This record gives sequence, structure tokens and C-alpha cells, in this order.
Amino acid sequence: MSETGHSGPFSRLHDALKAGEISRRQFTLRALALGVGMPIISFVLRADQVAARPGRHIGWGIAAQGEAMGAPAVGMDGKKRGEGGELKLLQWQAPTMLSPHVSTGTKDYLAASVVLEPLLHYLPDGTLIPNLATEVPTVENGGLSEDLKTVTYKLKDGVKWADGEPFTADDVVFTYNWIIDPANASVSAGVYGIIATMEAVDPLTVKLTFENPNANWFEPHGGTQWGAIYPKHILDVEDKKGAHDSFLTNPVGTGPYKVESFSPNDQVVYVVNENYREANKPYFAKVNLKGGGDAASAARAVLQTGDYHYAWNLQVEPAVLAELEKGGKGKLVVGRGTSVERIELQFADPNKEVDGQRAEKNTSNPVIGDLAVRQALNLAAPRDVISTQLYAGAEFEPPTANILSGIPAMASPNTSWEYNIEKGAQILEDAGWTMDGDVRKKDGVELKITYATSINPVRQKTQAIIKQGLEKMGFKVELRQVDSGIFFDGSPGNEQNINHFYNDLQMYTNNATTPIPVAYMIGWYTGPDGENVAQKSNNWNGQNYGRFVNAEYDALFDAVRLETDIAKAAEMFIKMNDILIDNVAVIPLINRAADKYAIANELVEENVAVSDFEVNYWNIANWVTKA
Repeated sequence: MSETGHSGPFSRLHDALKAGEISRRQFTLRALALGVGMPIISFVLRADQVAARPGRHIGWGIAAQGEAMGAPAVGMDGKKRGEGGELKLLQWQAPTMLSPHVSTGTKDYLAASVVLEPLLHYLPDGTLIPNLATEVPTVENGGLSEDLKTVTYKLKDGVKWADGEPFTADDVVFTYNWIIDPANASVSAGVYGIIATMEAVDPLTVKLTFENPNANWFEPHGGTQWGAIYPKHILDVEDKKGAHDSFLTNPVGTGPYKVESFSPNDQVVYVVNENYREANKPYFAKVNLKGGGDAASAARAVLQTGDYHYAWNLQVEPAVLAELEKGGKGKLVVGRGTSVERIELQFADPNKEVDGQRAEKNTSNPVIGDLAVRQALNLAAPRDVISTQLYAGAEFEPPTANILSGIPAMASPNTSWEYNIEKGAQILEDAGWTMDGDVRKKDGVELKITYATSINPVRQKTQAIIKQGLEKMGFKVELRQVDSGIFFDGSPGNEQNINHFYNDLQMYTNNATTPIPVAYMIGWYTGPDGENVAQKSNNWNGQNYGRFVNAEYDALFDAVRLETDIAKAAEMFIKMNDILIDNVAVIPLINRAADKYAIANELVEENVAVSDFEVNYWNIANWVTKA
């Protein structure tokens, strides 16, 4: 891990900044080169507690001026592999597949992370730590060039895949080539596409280069969502499609567990990977990840009955959770994060079919395509009511006007939200949408929309609240609810998923997965020749589901990927956010918690270490009980 303690290079770098020997820009670049997280850099530069993440029971704040932190592993002394018995996880959105580079739902990233691993992990404060690499590349250790164009990873010796084959640099290079191959329609292609070349220097050394300096050099290999490494010997075979089809349900990884059985949309059972590199880990002999049900019953199973150890993503009304917590079997944990519950808008026509696909990128939605309609939609959401009644309130899950929320250095000061039904109705009237009975019309087009989301009581109540306001304005609204296992399943043939987006509106949560949120903001980027737009030609795995097209946004996105001055990059991210908000390309509702989960009293809380930049099971090799 990078040395960032008070006597280490980060401390000396900070001293040089205070002494005026280096500029703020030089400080930022060199700190990034040391592997220091952006929240820590922002904290130091702003002399403010920028990245604090308060929690009801545990809350990860930043380390004081970059003080060194290790991967949480409290209470591991004296523990033996497998002596913990069965770890029982409830994930009410059950996983569908276990191949993260073609997945679109957090539920699938979670389930895959127990098996597949990245080169680097993020601590909850955003600081990088090594995982399959021996150290975080820095200028000081020779792993990162001063111009931020070349990165060299040294890999840990002796790491094996679960089937006993050695893990080598060839696997890392193969993963890159697999992701950028259009035939695989990888959702990670946009993240890896900025890499110019990658080569295996020797079996334990990987070198990659960028065409231009890249302050976000760590993004492809940092974190479980984007950084999962695939085994070359399993997938680089004659029948490549057949091999990956098998991998979808039974991946071979380097992680602490391997799959014993998997029933998609139901349950995954994992057992210890006997070839895992740390002899005393993992502590639990088996992991039972049970899907299905709903968030409230998942919370009950941990907090009230004690039947499970952990329940993920408790999107449940606060009064219900408070009552369940009285059961005394576990704790509810809520921490501020970068997640945003949002309403996405479909700019293409979801009702017109072109070449075997609806919402074809070159069509225009006759209703949503009108800015006045989008402005009216934006005025129909009482965000404060939704925050207070359905979420954890202003302290933990506040209303927001920004899609880029939770990273204070990148929070736009230029936006605001308003709930105003009368104003929305007037905007529509002025734009020519006049009342015809109970519904407005313009040029023969009825003001009719479909509004879809996953099945969850909080989301259905949010839909109902917003529908009420829209109908007062003169909209005709059809609410649609889709099982989460279908809604967040990225299969090419699934027309009800968020990728196809065959509705006018859809609502869900997403979050920034890296401290520099390029991969997050790619969701509205068109890309050369529209390659990032979800469409039939890329199996609907392009990241721009709403088919939003804006030349200024695309130009900023291309530029921010090359910007090495983080202060300037922050300004560019704010401008990108403002373009989306001004054009009502998305309607942010709630800045949701990093996660709101329940944990059994007997588990060591610190080792769970939930982070915005990692999926929640990233540290499962270190999960232990207190006794």
C-alpha cells in the first residue's frame, strides 16, 4: 500500500505545499501518484472536513491528512480458515449472472465479487490499496511515470486461480483484450478504451500506457466493479462463447470463495477456495447468498429474527426500519455516499421500432423530446417529502438537484430543485400543450408517458407521489413495476431491463464508483459514432441508456479524461452536471446513503467496511465474528 503516514512521502509533500515549494496542482498530481484518495486530497487543499461520512453506528471519515490505513482486518489473529461455519447474506435483489464485465446491476457485481478480484481496492475514504498487485504504483516506487501516461503493476507471486492454475500477467492483459473486443459487448469497454496499449513484461509485470496523461489511471484496475480479472486459461479457448456462457454462472477466480451452486434469480452458495493465497482466510467455511423477497423482510431477518448475518440495500421506510431495529439482533447502518435515486428520461422513441429495436438512437421521443415537458416533469417531485417520509431524511439521504452528489469538491452550486405544480402546468401551456379533457395535447400528440421502476414499496410510493403531481399538470401516466431480477438483468434478450429502456421514464439508483467519476458520468456520453449508446449492435450494453445526445457534454467528457489538474477537472465535472440538469436529461431525487444495511451483532463491523467505491462484499475474506 502507499505510504501516507505523518513521516511518509505524503506528509513531506504536504509540508512542501505549505512551504510554498510546490503549487496546488503539483501537490494534487503527486498525491495521486502516491495513491492518495481524492477525498483526502480535497480535505487537505480545502482545510475542511470534505469527505466525512457520518453513520448511525459506523461511519468512515477520512484519515487525518492521509494517515496510512490498511485493509480492515480487525480480529483476525488466531482465526483459522473455515472455522466460522456458514455466513448467511440476504440480497433481496437476487443475482442473475456472475460475470461483472457484462453485468449492469449491483446485485450481480456483489455476487461476483466473492469470487473475482481486481489489482487494487479502494478503502472507504477512496485511498488505493494493493490486492493482486504487490503495491500501488507511484512515481516514487517507479510504477507510475511522472507524466501519468505509463503504469506498471507488479503482481503478487504465488497467486493461483481456484482451479490451481497460476495467476499471471497474461490474465491481466487477456482481460483488457476481452473487454475491448466488440464481440463481447462488455459494459466496461468505455472504461478500458482509454488505454492505448497493455503488455505482459514478464509473468509478474504488466505495463499499460495511455495516449495522454491520465489522472484517473487507476480506474480500470481499481475496485471490484471495473477491475475484476478474468482467467485466460478458462476463456481463451476455441469455443469462446460457450466458455463465457459457463463462466456466467460458475466463474473461476482468485478470491476467497468459489461457487458450489448457483440458481439464477434465487441463491448462490460459495465454499472456500482452497488455493486462496492467505492460509488463515476466509474465516467462514461457506457463504449462503439468498435472493428474493423484499427489502423489509430482509431487514427483519437480521434485525428482528437473527436468521441472517447481513442484509443489503434496505430501501425501506424509516419508521419500519426503526421498529425492526428494536428486535435487538442486529444494527442498521446508514452512511452518506454518492448514490443518487434518479428518474432517467428516454430521448429516443420507445414506441417506434427500427431495425428490430425500439428507442433506436436516431429517433426522437415525441413527448420527452420537448424541453418544456422535461421542465414540467422536474417540477413534479416533492423531494423533501420523499426524503423525509421514504428515506433517512436530510442528514443521511437528503433531497438533491445534482446527479453528481456526495463528492463535495464536485458539487455544483449552480442548481436548485423546486416542487411547483402550477408552474409546471404554465410551462406546458406556454409551450402549446393545452388541456383536452383531463390530458394535455399538442399537435395531436397526447401528453402520455410510461414510468417504470423495480418492485419495491419505497419506489412504488415514490411513483405514486410523483404521478399525483403530474396528473394535476395534465399528464397521463402509466406506472410500471418490474421485478428487480429482470429490471437489473443485462441480458440482450431482456426487453424490460434498464439497458433497453423501452419506457419514457425509469427510476433507480446509481453511484460514482471511483473518486474521479469518469465511469459514472459516461452514462450520458454518446461516444464516437454513438458507440456508447445502448443499442442492438452492442447488445444494449452501451452505457447511455437514455440516448441523450449533447455535443458540449461529449466534448467536456472527452476533455476531462485528459485533464491532470484536478481543480480544473472538478470544474469540468460541475459543468457536465449542469448540462444534464439544465437540459433535464435526468431528474435527481435523493442523495442516497453509500448503503443502508443491517448487520448481525456478532459480526465485526469494521471488517465489512462498506465504501462507495467498492461493492459491499469486497472485504469478505476478512469478515469474522466477535467471539
